[in-house]
Amino acid sequence: MKPILVLAPLLLAALPCAPLEAQAPPAVRLEYEEETLPNGLKVIYSVDRSAPVASTVLWYDVGSKHEVRGRTGFAHLFEHLMLFTGSRNAPEGRHFGLLEAVGARAGSDINGTTSFDRTNYFQQVPSHALELALWLEADRMATLDEALNEGKLANQREVVKNERRQGMDNQPYGRWIERILVHMYPEEHPYRHVVLGSMEDLENASIEDVRSFFRTYYVPNNAVLAIAGDIDVPQVRQMVRRYFGGIPGGAEPPPVRRVPLPPRLGASPREVIPDANAPAPAVYVGFRVPPARDPRAPAVNLLAQLLAGGRSSPLYTSLVRDRQVATQVFSFNFELVEDADLLVVGATGKPGANADSLEAALLAEVHGVAARIDAAGLERARAAATFDLVNQLQAMGGFGGRGDVLAQGAVVYGDAGWINRYLPALGAVSVNDVSSLAREFLAPDNRAVLVFVPAPREGAPR
Repeated sequence: MKPILVLAPLLLAALPCAPLEAQAPPAVRLEYEEETLPNGLKVIYSVDRSAPVASTVLWYDVGSKHEVRGRTGFAHLFEHLMLFTGSRNAPEGRHFGLLEAVGARAGSDINGTTSFDRTNYFQQVPSHALELALWLEADRMATLDEALNEGKLANQREVVKNERRQGMDNQPYGRWIERILVHMYPEEHPYRHVVLGSMEDLENASIEDVRSFFRTYYVPNNAVLAIAGDIDVPQVRQMVRRYFGGIPGGAEPPPVRRVPLPPRLGASPREVIPDANAPAPAVYVGFRVPPARDPRAPAVNLLAQLLAGGRSSPLYTSLVRDRQVATQVFSFNFELVEDADLLVVGATGKPGANADSLEAALLAEVHGVAARIDAAGLERARAAATFDLVNQLQAMGGFGGRGDVLAQGAVVYGDAGWINRYLPALGAVSVNDVSSLAREFLAPDNRAVLVFVPAPREGAPR
């Protein structure tokens, strides 16, 4: 739990007469410059000389939503290929080795991630090593397909398949995301399948399939490069032109397929899942909510934070502390871009507890929460969301750092400076905004329920 959530109740206990007043959000403004190279690559520069570090964050406008039936998991598979198979001038393992030699750390400073909507790669280095990071990033954008072969593909395919086994197939409640997407999004919708893809599609991926995916999406005109930190912009502009300017642009990637999707589900599917890995029952409930580009998105994010964000949240207070029917509660939304976002609320029960009772208690709390949202609860949620965002912006690179947020704005919102408006938008959300959202979308005809029930392992004694 973050310190800000711990300190607030202690201060209230010490000063019971002090009112909880809404505080203006901290002023956060990221200054930046941007340009587009002749090959279509968008570049964003942001100077911060508070520490001698610099970062590169490269976003490609490709995620699992761009995949087609029979080719699921390609975006995530390609993340692994980009990170670990090497390129023309930085053979396998050399990319990480060169950056670690100047002080960067694998995992936290050098990594990549894939989501439904995008793929990103980031590197944070001492500022004097920025040119090395740019050269390495450009080399794999330009030449990764030259370094691919059947052996490297087979190796990374097995790594990804094992990641799926560990994170989903052999994990307690691991199938929840796969099952809830099936219930929440119709056939052929781009969010219907998980980012990891199916085992069958991964097994059938050929070297030509992968090269075709690279040539389609990993082109300069489908990418945004953000460079943040202790940098000299004119000097870095020259580096960018030297290493990225000669990479040819590609054809316009195909658009995301459109599938008609009402803003509400209009049904309440329910699935009971026997789970041999589960030590206790658990319930996951998904709701369709407005997507990330919708003006109501800040209220969606605060509603997700308010429901189960901390020990003073409604779900924790009722289900864990007062009624003691759950050991854990959670709520979050994915911030998906197309058509409708997904807000998930859930609870884990005690070993041996009745799954139906846990489900009934959770649903009763969720569907009654709109009437109990008050100013104090909203301010706690706003403070936590604001702290998380401001805290992550202290880093130049990494997931959620300054460069990442600027690139996110350019790819997702068409505006690198979206973050400069987001905190004021959070501050403007009212109790009525959140309670109206809850009444409209946290409804029985707009939900999918998964009930996980512990089951004996195959061959185990009853």
